[in-house]
This record gives sequence, C-alpha cells and structure tokens, in this order.
Amino acid sequence: MDHVREHRSVLARAEKRLLVSLAARLPAAITSDHLTALALVAMVGAGAAFAAIQAAWWSAGLFILALAVNWFGDSLDGTVARVRNRQRPRYGYYVDHVVDLAGTTALLAGMAASGLMTPAISIAMLAAYCLVAAESYLATHSLGVFRISFAGIGPTELRILLAIGAVVVSIDPWVDFAGQRLLLLDVSGIVATVGLLTAFVVSAIRNTRTLYAADPVPRSGECERAA
Repeated sequence: MDHVREHRSVLARAEKRLLVSLAARLPAAITSDHLTALALVAMVGAGAAFAAIQAAWWSAGLFILALAVNWFGDSLDGTVARVRNRQRPRYGYYVDHVVDLAGTTALLAGMAASGLMTPAISIAMLAAYCLVAAESYLATHSLGVFRISFAGIGPTELRILLAIGAVVVSIDPWVDFAGQRLLLLDVSGIVATVGLLTAFVVSAIRNTRTLYAADPVPRSGECERAA
C-alpha cells in the first residue's frame, strides 16, 4: 500500500537510528515475517504475564520482558524489509495491523483477567483503541498518510508507560483519587480511554476537513459534461 509514514513521537528519531542499525546486523535467515510472528507471540505472552501479576509479583518482570520482545519484533519487521529492499506494501500493511489488533486484544484481556483492572474499563479501552485504529486505517487509504503517533506519544512510549504501570501495581495496585480508594489501573484506563476518544475525534475532524477541501462537490455544469 503506497502511503507516507508520519512518526513524530518523542523517541521517534533515536528509535529509527537504532532500528536501522539493528536491521543491518540481523542475520539474513531472520525475515520480516519471523519478526511479525515474534511480536504477536510476545504480546500474547505479555497479556498472560499481566494476568498473573496479582498472584506472583515477579510476573511484572516477565511482562516487561515480553513488551521488550514485542517492541523488537513489531518495530523491526518493517525496518528490515526497507533496509533489505524486500518490501511488500499491501501484505505488510495488512498483516502488521491485524497483528496489532490481535496483540492489543490479548494484552487488554490479560489486564481484565488480572483483577487489577475492572473488565468493563478494559473493554472500553479496547473499543476506543479500535475506533482510533479504524480511523487511522481509513485515513491512510483516503489521504495516503499513516500517522503513528498522537501528541508526541507512539507505540514505544506506550510500552514504557505500561512497563512502569506494571511495576507500580505489582507493589500497590490502589490509589486515592477524589477521596475514593480506587484501582490505579481503573483510573489510568479511564484516562487512556478519554485520551483515545479525544484522538479519534480530533483526527476525524481534521481528516474530514482535509478531504472536504480536496474533494469538492462538482458544479452542475461539470456534472452535465461528465454525463
């Protein structure tokens, strides 16, 4: 799929240099497909590890390790294809985002099963994520621009926040908020859901305005000539 990637997160530039360096050193036997599969397995493992944190605090360490492996596979698969000039744009775009959707579902399922987040909030987060993802995919098709970050936050920054959160809740999952004793992940989940919905609305309005200007209604004379 022919499109421009727009990545403006805080760590984007440094991450890109690191990924290009890693891709150049990766054995030729390891392909982009291997890395994509690794990313999916790692995210499923991350969900399972998070589900076990309340029963075994050290699962937070396994969760962070799984996130790191997911970053390695998910961030490097496309870079390897570009560095080796082995790109398959439509296939890569489709598979990468199917894996992202499946991995995010597995992660939030693990959070819901952990007892550290109310399942309804996990479902709300997943729904908000799917809204943002769907709008992003539609915008990529319509505008030819795939935006990977919002307000300086991209997938890598989100992984870092998740890793910090896992450590914190493994020590104490509760927080005092507005005079109430609440689960920290419930508060964080509500904030994340509101943030995702805000990103969806802002992006939808911006892209609708852009497309409205770029694709005006034909005047009556133009319609008659076309007929």
